[in-house]
Amino acid sequence: MAAFEVATSADGSTWVGHDEVGTGGAADVTFGSTSVADEYIKQTYDHLLLVASIRSEQTGIEFDIIDMRFNNITTNVYTTIDLRTSTATPTSTPTAARGDFNGAIWPAADGAASTFGCLKIWIPHYANTTNFKQVFMSCTSSNTSAADGDWALGNVAGLWAQTAAVTEIEIRSGYAADHAEFSTFTLYGITGA
Repeated sequence: MAAFEVATSADGSTWVGHDEVGTGGAADVTFGSTSVADEYIKQTYDHLLLVASIRSEQTGIEFDIIDMRFNNITTNVYTTIDLRTSTATPTSTPTAARGDFNGAIWPAADGAASTFGCLKIWIPHYANTTNFKQVFMSCTSSNTSAADGDWALGNVAGLWAQTAAVTEIEIRSGYAADHAEFSTFTLYGITGA
């Protein structure tokens, strides 16, 4: 049976795995640090799972989109394919050689008031230093309306074309908006799975 624990820093003393956005919002949420000794994500788990209840402050749109990077790397080493829908007809979009992962979505300011989306990000074998890293994201953006375009859900598969271990995860808005107050992010380290 798998064991879940909130992820800690490399030296095990710092709890790096939970963040709740406070008053005024937050431009990004970052777990770990590649620039501070012993503050990067501990490398002894088998996998990582990030779970978020999230809303964007971006105005003029129903949904915001993820801009996620590992280890503060912004070069074109991220590839995704997403299957997404907000109607009865899903669409699939491949995106290669970007400077970040994209595809996962959540409610923005023009979505129903006070609704938050669910975002799950699975990063298997994140500490492996031989292979490229896979990422699986699932997302929902609920609304009080059943009309097309007022709700959305999706699944995204991604590949980080780097052999380095994942020591830092940064999540930003694709529109450079803040994460709304009360958005929560929890990073779990998983062993035995």
